[in-house]
Amino acid sequence: MPDLPAPALLRRAPVQRRSAQRLARILDACAELLDETGYEDLSTRAVAGRAGVPIGSVYRFFPNKRAMAEALARRNLDAYADRISARLTAPQQPPGWRAAMDVVIDEYLAMKRTVSGFALVEFTVPAPRESRQANYEVADRLLRLLAGRLGLDPADARLRTVFLVGVETADALLQLAFRIDPAGDPAIVTEAKELLRAYLARYLDGPDGGPGEGAAGAAGPGGGAG
Repeated sequence: MPDLPAPALLRRAPVQRRSAQRLARILDACAELLDETGYEDLSTRAVAGRAGVPIGSVYRFFPNKRAMAEALARRNLDAYADRISARLTAPQQPPGWRAAMDVVIDEYLAMKRTVSGFALVEFTVPAPRESRQANYEVADRLLRLLAGRLGLDPADARLRTVFLVGVETADALLQLAFRIDPAGDPAIVTEAKELLRAYLARYLDGPDGGPGEGAAGAAGPGGGAG
C-alpha cells in the first residue's frame, strides 16, 4: 500500500487566536453552504458572506473553493479521530477490537447524521472515485489510533492493507445505507458490521482471542504484503 504525500498546507496558517477563530468561521460557513447549495454552486464569496468576513480573508487562507473544502475535509478527519479516541478511552468502553470497530462505525454514522457539510465532504472533496485517495489516509489514521490499544504494529504492511480493505468495504456499504435511507438504513449498517467482523477476525483474532497473525508480532513490518 503506498504512502500518501503530505496534505497541502493552508496558504497562510493562523498564528493568533483571532485568526484561528476567523478560519473556523470560514470552514463552518463552508460546511453550512455545502448542505444548502452543494459543492458545484459553492463559492468563496458566498462563504465570506455567510462567515461575516471580507472576501480577502478567505483568500488569505485559500486560493480557491477546492482548497477550502480540502481544509474542511481535514478538519472532519481530525474531529473523527478525536471522537473515536474519546470513546475508546471512556471508562465504560468494553475491551477488544470488535467493540473498537463498532465505535469506528458508530462515530462515522453520528457525524454523517449531525455534522454540517459531511454528507458531501467527509474526508475528501467530491472527485471521481478512481482518483480518490482519502481512504488510504483514513485507514492509516485508524490503524495508528488503534495500534496501542489493540497491540498492533502500525508499520506492518499487510495490516495496513487489511485496514484499507476494511475502510473501503465500510465506505461502500455505508454509502449504500445512506442512499437507501437518509438516516442510514439500520439493516445495511448491521450487515456492514457483521461483514467487517468476519473479515477482520482472520487477522485480529489469535488463539486466545487477542491479536493474532497479521497483527503485532506474527507478520512483522512488511511481512505478507502484496
